[in-house]
Amino acid sequence: RRSKGVRRKGPWCARAWTKMKFNLDGLDVYFPYEYIYPEQYSYMRELKHALDAKGHGLLEMPTGTGKTISLLSLITSYQLAHPEVGKLVYCTRTVPEMEKVLAELKLLQEYRLERIGKRAQMIALGLSSRKNMCIHPSVAEERSRESVDAKCRKLTSSWVRVKSVDDPDIELCDFFEEYEKTGAEALLPPGIYTLQDLRVFGRKKGWCPYFLARHMIAFVNVVVYSYQYLVDPKVSQMVSKELERECIVVFDEAHNIDNVCIEALSVNLRQQTLDSAGRNISKLKSKVNLMKQKDAQRLTDEYNRLVSGLAQQGALTAPDDWLGNPALPNDILRESVPGNIRRAGHFL
Repeated sequence: RRSKGVRRKGPWCARAWTKMKFNLDGLDVYFPYEYIYPEQYSYMRELKHALDAKGHGLLEMPTGTGKTISLLSLITSYQLAHPEVGKLVYCTRTVPEMEKVLAELKLLQEYRLERIGKRAQMIALGLSSRKNMCIHPSVAEERSRESVDAKCRKLTSSWVRVKSVDDPDIELCDFFEEYEKTGAEALLPPGIYTLQDLRVFGRKKGWCPYFLARHMIAFVNVVVYSYQYLVDPKVSQMVSKELERECIVVFDEAHNIDNVCIEALSVNLRQQTLDSAGRNISKLKSKVNLMKQKDAQRLTDEYNRLVSGLAQQGALTAPDDWLGNPALPNDILRESVPGNIRRAGHFL
C-alpha cells in the first residue's frame, strides 16, 4: 500500500513514500518504511525466535541501521498476534533516547491504524522523573531533580494533605488534588504519549502528568522508561510493582547496564555529610549517656533505701563498713538501663 509523505535523506529520517507489511515465519509484521535492510530482517527473525521460545536474546547491530524501528515493528506485531505476551517494557539510558523511541513508535502506529484500524489501537507512554514531567509553576522551575522531588513531596505527601484539612493556609498541588479527585477515572485515551504530550494532556485536564503516568503503567501496552525504574530496588518497588509477570523487557544499549546496576546500588557521601553525621552522633551520645546516668542514680538511691531499711530491721548480717556504704556493682548498673536506651547505645 502506498501513502504519500515527505521524503528526506535516508530511510530512517522521516516518513518515506511507501510502507510495507510482510510475513516473517508466519507472523504479519507492519513496518513503516519503504526499505528494509537484510540485517534488519535477520534481526527481527532472531528476535521472533527468542519470543517464541519465551527466552532471552542478546542482539547487536551497527549504529544507524534501524535497530529501534526493527524491534518495535516486530514486538508490536507479535503483541497483536499473541496478546498473552503482555506489555512491552522498553528501558533506555537517557531521556533523548526515550523520546526517540516514542517518536518511532508514533510513526509505526500511524501506519498500523491505516492498515488495520481500531484493532491496532494501543496506549504507549514515556515515564521519567518529576523534574521532566512536573507542570506545577513553582516546582517545575527548580533546577535540580532533588529540589523538584522535595518540593513535590511537600505539596503531595499524605501527612501534609491531612494537616491541610484543619489548616487551609497549607499549600497543596492543585494538579495532584484534581488527579486524586478523579480517582480510577483518570485514564489516558489510546495513543502514543511523549513526555511533552503528557505535560500538555495534564494541563488540559488539570491532572498531574507524573502520577497519571505511574497510574497508567498498569493499563498501557508499551512503557518506555529509564533502566533505574526496573533495576534499582528503591525505585522499582514504587514504580514497577504493578507490572505483570509476563512482559517483554528490552534493554536498549545494554552494554551500559552493568554501570547502571553499580550506580543503583551505590551511595555517594561527601566529606561534609560525614562530618555533620559525626557531630550529630556525638550529640546523641551525650544525651544517651546523660539518660544512663539518671537511670543509674535512681536505681542506686532506691537500692540504698532498701539496704538501709533491711539493716534497721536486722535482716542483714553484713560487715558494718559495707552497710555504711552500700553500692551496686557496675555490671548491675549497666544492665539497669532500660531496653530502648540500651539499644540506642548499641546503635551508636
